[in-house]
Amino acid sequence: MKKKVAGSSSTERKRGSGVKMVYDLLRDEILDLVLPPGSPIDEVQLAERFKMSRTPIREALVRLAGEGLIDTLPNRSTMVSSIDFLNMSPFFDALVLMYRVTTRLAAEHHRQQDLEAIHARQAEFAEAVQAQDALAMIATNAAFHSAIAEAGRNPYFAGLFNRLLDEGRRFLRLYYQSYDDRLPQRFVDEHEDMINAIVARDADLAERLAKVHAEQIVEQIRKLLVRDRRLDITL
Repeated sequence: MKKKVAGSSSTERKRGSGVKMVYDLLRDEILDLVLPPGSPIDEVQLAERFKMSRTPIREALVRLAGEGLIDTLPNRSTMVSSIDFLNMSPFFDALVLMYRVTTRLAAEHHRQQDLEAIHARQAEFAEAVQAQDALAMIATNAAFHSAIAEAGRNPYFAGLFNRLLDEGRRFLRLYYQSYDDRLPQRFVDEHEDMINAIVARDADLAERLAKVHAEQIVEQIRKLLVRDRRLDITL
């Protein structure tokens, strides 16, 4: 029978915490656009930066690659993945639809504990807006809409919506940058209006408010990314 090597479990825990630290920091830097699309990712430099071996670095990069945040090229070099602008329109179509569907279903099927979770996530979002903390705004906004999706009692819609919210975090970072990370109070108020419609079980109003809320986000991002470059020449 093989003896368990003393300290091996401690080593595994240390490596696991190292992987999580590298993963969390790099993920935030990618989503916050501190590491913009196309930035090279070098394992050796990261090992020096974090003062650890390349094994936990490599494990963290595998997780990031699994989320589509980094790409490994044929020459084995690694870089931050590009934002998929080609599929921007179908992505936004799906996102707006999920805002509408999940908010409507929450109005129809929520339970009391769902409302408590939604109110708690809204308080966290309002706090992040007040603090002008962009990453916290992105995370708490996603958590708020995820709580609404869970209240709709359809795990398939909830799963798809969570995936879309996660994939869209860099788009959302551009969106917040357009306001210099100072989101107007009306965005907090729009959340409150949706909550009130959900509480009242007014499914039509809940869906309508969610649609307006989502579409103004999409429109703002489109304005940032698609500039009108037509020439206005008098002939």
